[in-house]
Amino acid sequence: MIGPEVRLGEHLVAKGLITQEQLEEALAKQASSGQRVGEALVDLGSLSAQALVHSLADRMGVKGCVLRHGLIDPKVARMIPKEEAEHLKVLPLFLVHGELTVAMVDPQSVPTLDRLSNSTGHAIRPVLVDEDNLIEYQRKYLASEVTVDAFLASIEESDVTISESEAIDEGPVTDLDKMVDGSPVINLVNLAILTAVRDGASDIHIEPDRGSTHIRYRIDGQLREMLNPPKGMHAAIVSRIKVVGRMDIAEKRLPQEGRVHLVADGREIDLRVSSMPTVLGEKIVMRVLDKSNLSLELSKLGVADEDLMAIETMIRSPYGMMLVTGPTGSGKTTTLYSALDLLRDEAVNIVTVEDPVEYQLQQINQIQVNSEVGLSFSRALRSVLRQDPDVIMVGEIRDEDTARVAVQAALTGHMVLSTLHTNDCPGGIMRLADMGIESYLIGSALLGFVAQRLARRICRSCAASYYPAPELLASVGWGHRTNELFQRGEGCRECHNTGFKGRAGIYEVMVIDAELKRLINRRASESDIRLYLAETGWRTLREKALDVVDRGESTLEEVLRVTRSEGAVVCDPSGMLPDEVIV
Repeated sequence: MIGPEVRLGEHLVAKGLITQEQLEEALAKQASSGQRVGEALVDLGSLSAQALVHSLADRMGVKGCVLRHGLIDPKVARMIPKEEAEHLKVLPLFLVHGELTVAMVDPQSVPTLDRLSNSTGHAIRPVLVDEDNLIEYQRKYLASEVTVDAFLASIEESDVTISESEAIDEGPVTDLDKMVDGSPVINLVNLAILTAVRDGASDIHIEPDRGSTHIRYRIDGQLREMLNPPKGMHAAIVSRIKVVGRMDIAEKRLPQEGRVHLVADGREIDLRVSSMPTVLGEKIVMRVLDKSNLSLELSKLGVADEDLMAIETMIRSPYGMMLVTGPTGSGKTTTLYSALDLLRDEAVNIVTVEDPVEYQLQQINQIQVNSEVGLSFSRALRSVLRQDPDVIMVGEIRDEDTARVAVQAALTGHMVLSTLHTNDCPGGIMRLADMGIESYLIGSALLGFVAQRLARRICRSCAASYYPAPELLASVGWGHRTNELFQRGEGCRECHNTGFKGRAGIYEVMVIDAELKRLINRRASESDIRLYLAETGWRTLREKALDVVDRGESTLEEVLRVTRSEGAVVCDPSGMLPDEVIV
């Protein structure tokens, strides 16, 4: 036993995970207690259990993992009877494409692997797990009768901590309050939030149905059902969220909004809560704002070098207006925050008017629109102009009044950044004209537009080569590339079996030059503007999207979906056509 244990210790020292002194201390403890050297290192606090598992797994040539909620499919966990799982020291985790991933204390035991394969009928993918960690989750997932209450009761309430500054004052305790505080509902809400944060979800949807409650997450722009608690828990779940969101739990007939600041997994998270009455009960949507995931570097968002240079030239102008366009959820606010980050300086007075303020940024004065007291975009913007601003960011131009004040600000020596809901850059010019802004003001104030979309990235854990359907290639002018291999994800646990993980930005940049100003001033049609842009070699959003496919970052089906335009091919939503061939 001594030889392998010493080799493990030397391996850990060589990796820089422990010092030689810590190894010698662990060997001395091993000699007196009979422990393995790895266990001794963990007991002494020299090494974390997670680091030990991954180091052992690396030496064995397998994967290592630390079990947690969200990693284990409860139905799959019970594919092996409790007694056998405890005897073999295993726990099934999830099943993907006929391959069963199983947590094992001894992943190199061939007899155990054969026995698991024969009893389940699936190929086995073993992963190493710490024995104490395994026993803990066997108790949680392999109980003789796993009820929702029993399962949720195993989740620690302390995993999610509500900020004291956001807690509501204690009032009279009603029966409903007792039901919420005295049941596993708190743990269910905590589990929903924790899993959403860990999976990178942007929104949590809690929806009533006739027989149950549906909890769905929006991950990479797509909704996925994650939890399905009983219908009887719905009212208590909604009430718990309303309590922490400082909303009126007695009001069920009108929409409400709230906000929660909390710490989940050691990360500070803001939740924007919205409730809406439906015929089956109240629906809750929570927007998850995780500042640790916020990237404020335009280059990291996927902006090409030439476009980045054009954007920086526009925003560093002493005055004028740059507008970012795109549908809801396309990342416009993140782009504006990134632009503000480039301009942020103690010598520059930056003021924003937003609804709502999504992320708080240092050295920037941020104003929250409040329609209840009459603080609209236009009214706030007028007041901001008396605050000696250098740069003004308006969350969204929604009406003529806001558009007119923003244009006047751009013409009177201020740099103005804002967003519009249009499909592309040329459409932004027409939208301002439709709002009633005179053409000569548009031409004088505008510096340019940025249009953007977000396309799902191919999951690198399951990326594979394939031949797209010939008619799909022909639809984008790539009919000559039918013999070329392209990339797509096959689907795995890492990407929730979707083939995608994360998103890539697609950007179209249009700088207003002298000829475009002339066309705007003479009220040229959108088709005339597009014709001029085509003559200059300007590249459209669809053409920029195809670059993303060429780089192997996303699939052709996905970029066509997010840059859909009139006459575009409508693809199968699964992203896979029947006659495609995986290589």
